[in-house]
Amino acid sequence: MSMSLFPDAPDKHALERGEVLAPRFDTNGLMAVVTTHAETGEVLMFAWMNAEALARTLELGEAVYFSRSRNEIWHKGATSGQIQKIVEMRIDCDQDCLLLKVLPQGDGGACHVGFRSCFYRVIEDGKLVERP
Repeated sequence: MSMSLFPDAPDKHALERGEVLAPRFDTNGLMAVVTTHAETGEVLMFAWMNAEALARTLELGEAVYFSRSRNEIWHKGATSGQIQKIVEMRIDCDQDCLLLKVLPQGDGGACHVGFRSCFYRVIEDGKLVERP
């Protein structure tokens, strides 16, 4: 699938204030995504979507990302059980970054290392300290 899955905004006003979803992907065809827990607001993860991943997310009501390291579409939780049910999707003012509010399924985690959030380390005195 190509980026033509979504229309272009006809002008700046339509992009910033209009009703049409006209996502803007970077030169690699990707868009940044911040995912938070719908009930707590905790930041769970940061990922990327391409046009196909965004279209599948809208279709399924579950988070589908694009893995840059594997160069493939990735339905979050398909193997781990950590499906992310979409409660709300927001897009920023110039439609180049998404915010997903999700309810994690399975064990409630989001991180492949086993933590609830991918942001489980604090930087203290130049060193990383785990703080789930």
